[in-house]
Amino acid sequence: MEQYSHPMVALFTVVFKFSAIAFYIVYPWFFSAYFTILFAVTVLLLALDFWTVKNVSGRLLVGLRWWNEINEDGESMWHYESLDQQGMPVLNQKDSWLFWWSLYITPVVWLALGLLTLIRFQFIHLLVVGVALIFNIANIIGFTKCRKDATKQIQAFATQTVGSRMANSLQEYLV
Repeated sequence: MEQYSHPMVALFTVVFKFSAIAFYIVYPWFFSAYFTILFAVTVLLLALDFWTVKNVSGRLLVGLRWWNEINEDGESMWHYESLDQQGMPVLNQKDSWLFWWSLYITPVVWLALGLLTLIRFQFIHLLVVGVALIFNIANIIGFTKCRKDATKQIQAFATQTVGSRMANSLQEYLV
């Protein structure tokens, strides 16, 4: 059975996601009157999850990294990084599976919690769900765009490699 290449990174990728969801669900059972604490602790856990996934897990588990910056003109500039073509096949499939599944399942869980919040008429709790969805969807958008950019780079590299090999073969044949 294949092991995780980065077990601590994989663990924290899941721990921060699970702890934010668990705290959001369990805390009101004991302290229903203290929404401020629920909000602050859950958002802190969500921020830790966002930062970990964006800056550590993405780079180590799937070889991708993204960030956004605003230039002097006020335009939003997206930047994407991926491993080179030799590094991509080295990535562990189990790491990749954990990363992508946890990335896509978490917002679904938060949407379900948001629906429960609506059904129970706890509208103030939608603030927490909204923050959770913003953090999670930002990572989904960033890594999905990054993955598409990496795929384009791999295809361009493959096309260039095949084209240069064919040109070399043709040149050798003609000489």
